[in-house]
Parts: sequence; C-alpha cells; structure tokens
Amino acid sequence: MAEAYRLFDRRCRTDTALAKLAKLRRRVRRFKHVGQILNELLSPNLEKALTFLDDKLLPSTSNAVERGNRRHRKMQKTVYRVRTHEHLHNRIALDMLRDSQRPDRTDTVKTLHRARAKAG
Repeated sequence: MAEAYRLFDRRCRTDTALAKLAKLRRRVRRFKHVGQILNELLSPNLEKALTFLDDKLLPSTSNAVERGNRRHRKMQKTVYRVRTHEHLHNRIALDMLRDSQRPDRTDTVKTLHRARAKAG
C-alpha cells in the first residue's frame, strides 16, 4: 500500500509515476488474492490523478488542509444523503446564496473586528 501512496510524491514526475504504476500493476496481477484487494490500482482515474504531479501552479496541501477537506466532504455527505428532490433543490439554492454573499460577509466581519479592536 505504501508503494501506491508513494506514486503521489510531489518530487516525482508524471512519467516516472506512470512507469512505477505500470510496474506495480504488473506485480499486483501476479497475485490473484492481492489483486482483488488492490483492484483500484487498475482504475484509469489513477492515471488521470497522476497527471497533476507536474503542475507547478498546484501546490501541495498540508495535513491540516486535507483534514479540513475531509471534514467538509463528510458534512456534505450527511447533508445530501437521503433527501427529496425538492429538499435537494432548496439546499443547493441555499448553498449558492450563501456563496454569493460571502464577500459581503467577509467585509462585515472585518469591520466588526476593527470596531472591537478600537473599543478594547
């Protein structure tokens, strides 16, 4: 499993990672009982994910950021789990409204912080 995670090392180039993936797939295919467990290594999505290794504008993320992303995904799963079509429609509208108001909310929070700092 560690070899699969090593494919996404930021120091590794895409070509090198794809070569390592091909080698790993060959090794996994030899052992049928292990091959079923690591079936995701045969997914074409894995190759697509490796193409982002060469992108210099895409910085690596810290553990704290990854933890926040996981927490957000978990929250979204619970929100959208078993809902009616109308409820989903309303929830998406509410999320879109909240996102559109974000800049104004940020300005308001900054103003309140400045006011508190002057008062204190």
